[in-house]
Amino acid sequence: MKPQYFVALLFITSLYWMYLLYSPFIFIITIASLLAISTSSIESWLQKKSNSKLFSSLISSLLLALLFFAPLGYFLATLTIKLNSIEPEKIAELSFQVKHFVENPPAYFNFVKTYTDDILENINLNSLSQNALSLTATIGAFSAGFIKNAFLTVIFYFFAQYNGTHIVEFFKRVVQMPTHETTLLSSELSSVMSVVFYSILVNAMFQGTLFGIVISFMGYNGLLFGIMYGFASLIPIIGGALMWIPFMSYELYLGNVANAIFITLYSIIIISIIADTFIKPLIIKEINMRLLKETDARMNELLIFFAIIAGLTTFGFWGMILGPAITAFFLTILKLFEARTKEFVE
Repeated sequence: MKPQYFVALLFITSLYWMYLLYSPFIFIITIASLLAISTSSIESWLQKKSNSKLFSSLISSLLLALLFFAPLGYFLATLTIKLNSIEPEKIAELSFQVKHFVENPPAYFNFVKTYTDDILENINLNSLSQNALSLTATIGAFSAGFIKNAFLTVIFYFFAQYNGTHIVEFFKRVVQMPTHETTLLSSELSSVMSVVFYSILVNAMFQGTLFGIVISFMGYNGLLFGIMYGFASLIPIIGGALMWIPFMSYELYLGNVANAIFITLYSIIIISIIADTFIKPLIIKEINMRLLKETDARMNELLIFFAIIAGLTTFGFWGMILGPAITAFFLTILKLFEARTKEFVE
């Protein structure tokens, strides 16, 4: 056997065992790596200021944990605690009250009564209570899993930041692509991911703040529900409605018709139409221009917007990172093909 074949066989064998070893963490490592690429500009700035790679990587990891994972962790932990504190009798009582409200709606709700009668015939209060308890357990398990994955993501993110330069240089030598092509690939992906990450963060904070402030004046936990709305807004089309419809329904149940109408109009007009439809693309465009004003790696803000939506639809929550990364990678490969085709023609 020729030496090169033997080395290739060893490489394939080792690659197989590496996959078996790290397969439970591949998705987390991918997300952490993309987040590291997205925030490389912050890490570079911190390194210049502190003149320490370790310090800049630690601060970047801390910022990621505080700005991205801490709000989600607070929301899930609070939700789990609240749900676990609800007694089964309370769930049954609430189910009975909701069914009674639907069976005997206020005069302004009579138009929906004909549609709900058939549904109510098939509703069993005992099954509703059992499903509610099952949902509580599911949310608790999901919260624990999310906190574990968030911790691992921050750990891998730190190592990606701390050793990222060496890893990239190593892969450049292994792949043996021309320097200008590897530079183009890394710069394009880094630029687009930076725009995506900061756009997601700013938009979630912006819309969450708009909703949280109004809700807090009505006596609700503005911080909790603002965080919930911010991340719910990432879900295409129905994200915001998942938050304001329950509030509207609850205010109607309490008889606060004015509050219900205000929440509905405010959420639809101010947040969904003005903030999400018109201001969100402008925010992406502004971040796009500010971050990439000195490069030609700028990606159309509408393409970024639809890449986020496609990613969320296909991959779930982390699709907002994966969608634009896949799109940017594909477009960069097309640019490489275009450049090579020009060289061949010339």
